[in-house]
Amino acid sequence: MSADYSFVADAMKQAVPWVKTSGVEFPEVAGDRVVAELPDAAETRNHVGGPHAAMIFGLGETASGAVAMAAFAPHLGKATPLVARSEIAYKKLALGVLRAEAVLGRPADEVVAELDAGARPEFPVNVTVTNAEGVTTAEMVVVWTLKPNR
Repeated sequence: MSADYSFVADAMKQAVPWVKTSGVEFPEVAGDRVVAELPDAAETRNHVGGPHAAMIFGLGETASGAVAMAAFAPHLGKATPLVARSEIAYKKLALGVLRAEAVLGRPADEVVAELDAGARPEFPVNVTVTNAEGVTTAEMVVVWTLKPNR
């Protein structure tokens, strides 16, 4: 039996107002992988007609946050997920609807074991952003931490 992650999309839209405002949707959500999509909107484009870099970064970071929420939802009463650092590489001009695939870079049980041992664990989420044709337009790594609630 697989876990139910249907709560993640609504939770992200409630917890992070930008997600709802930007129109990000979550067509696929699992415990270690999320796909998020950003619609093409004229008001979010840059000077060359594609989504502004801030929108691309926001999509990738949002997808990574959805992975953190899905992977660690049972533990959010004892820790708060926060971004520790991130890096993005813009590979090709992005045009149209974008898709970000975010994948948890460490097994969740290892991260939780560190948290339970009193540490403030970090875990990477690897994100690939593609256009409607499936061409990679950006790659990023978002390193998250679970900050123990005191």
